[in-house]
Amino acid sequence: MYILLLYSSAQAGDSMTVQRGKTDNSSGEGTSSNTDGSQQETEGGEPQDDVTIADDATLRMKKEIGLFSGMAFIVGSIIGSGIFISPRGVLEGTGSVGASLLVWLACGLISMAAGLCYTELGTMIPLSGAEFSYLKESLGSFPAFLSVWIDIVLSRTSSQAVLALTFSKYALAPMFDVCGPPEYLLKMTASAVILTVAIVNCKSAALATRVQVIFTLIKLSALVIIIIGGIVKLAQGNTQYLSTGFEGSDTNPSAIAQAFYNGLWAYTGWSSLNYLTEELINPNVNLPRAILFSVPLVIVVYLLTNISYFTVLSKEMLLDAPAIAVSWGDHVLGPVSTVIPLAVACSTFGTLNSSCFSGARMSYVAGREGHFPNVLSYIHVHQLTPWCSLIFTTVVALGMVIPGDLGILINFISFTSWLIYGLTFGGLIVMRFTRKDWERPYKVPIVIPAVLVLVCAYLVMAPVIQNPQIEFLYAILFVFSGLFYYVPFVYFKLRMSCMDPLIMWAQLYLQVAPSKVKP
Repeated sequence: MYILLLYSSAQAGDSMTVQRGKTDNSSGEGTSSNTDGSQQETEGGEPQDDVTIADDATLRMKKEIGLFSGMAFIVGSIIGSGIFISPRGVLEGTGSVGASLLVWLACGLISMAAGLCYTELGTMIPLSGAEFSYLKESLGSFPAFLSVWIDIVLSRTSSQAVLALTFSKYALAPMFDVCGPPEYLLKMTASAVILTVAIVNCKSAALATRVQVIFTLIKLSALVIIIIGGIVKLAQGNTQYLSTGFEGSDTNPSAIAQAFYNGLWAYTGWSSLNYLTEELINPNVNLPRAILFSVPLVIVVYLLTNISYFTVLSKEMLLDAPAIAVSWGDHVLGPVSTVIPLAVACSTFGTLNSSCFSGARMSYVAGREGHFPNVLSYIHVHQLTPWCSLIFTTVVALGMVIPGDLGILINFISFTSWLIYGLTFGGLIVMRFTRKDWERPYKVPIVIPAVLVLVCAYLVMAPVIQNPQIEFLYAILFVFSGLFYYVPFVYFKLRMSCMDPLIMWAQLYLQVAPSKVKP
């Protein structure tokens, strides 16, 4: 289905182009580059790209993300459904409270190290699209294509389905008994929230950014409630569950890898700002600061939240809880416990908004560079948002809601995501030798990407070798199925001229125009 959709619209509509000035941040904040390379002072000292309708219908998206909103995107992307779903998966894999907390800490340190690597890549290659842009420069066209193929058609859209289903579970929880809402209602609600987020992102990038900031503050407030509740219970002497320590720890490599999958899933989002680099104000300064401030904050919050869970719930209670935060609220907050599922729903909504925002930029850049249909790089002429990319990723995410099995979806996401991360860290090492003369505003010690490559290899190979499951086979087959699109439509640049009327219809009725931006 996806291949037919991509095939039908591949490489059409190059009649208009978009230009922009150099991606150069040496001028600092308070200036922006016009399409002729000149600098323009903006109100408030913040750079802003103006829309310029010239003879060639020049269009571009605005730079509207500063340090605070950038931090909101990272924190809001990381803190979503993971901290409310993954504790059970981590505990199942480790078997003990002490080992679970170590895995949460290790996952945070891995995410921090990965964020430092992406800081170097993002300041050295100041393009949106994250892995796609970095792999295209370091390892070539096909690895770059695989990254966007996996991210858009499987990993990110599966993540959006997980977030939407989690939103539905928590939003509907106060209305039903312990059995929970019916499956069909969960999926209908999940589909509705995906469409709502897509509409917000189509409306304007500024609106999506404001939504992200608001919901990030809400989700942090919810976790602060859980943390304070745990501190109160600890002060009252409730340490019987924490005191079990490492009792019952599992040392099976496959089980440990599954625990890391669930923990790292909860930290997914540390790279979210790298997908938006072209819309980030002064990325050489704000990208490193946002990552260095945000990820350690999340590590501390996650550790304290898990300690609070284990203070209130035993291992058996946590493993049996259909919704961990709700069970915690029932034990601690009593009659006002309904605030927890609503806060969790807000948390997942904010993360879904961030995933939608960054995912659209990934397919937008891939379309611009000819690795996905060019129509995906079209932006709305008034809203200046990538409507076509947003519509495409939304349709795929709605398709992912149908299976509805969170465990299988998380395994899909983690397996494929860390395969691409490993290639990206390897590409960083390669560019230390092939791009020695490139300016690096931030440079990570090379031992960090080297260790991360080994970590990624373990996360990808250990579950397959120790405990092969059918979803891993599906994931591998899906990765290689990308060849059926890449060879004809990217390598040989095949296109179907009979589809041009459809592209023209999209331009006329969606009011979108091409945006091939070359930095």
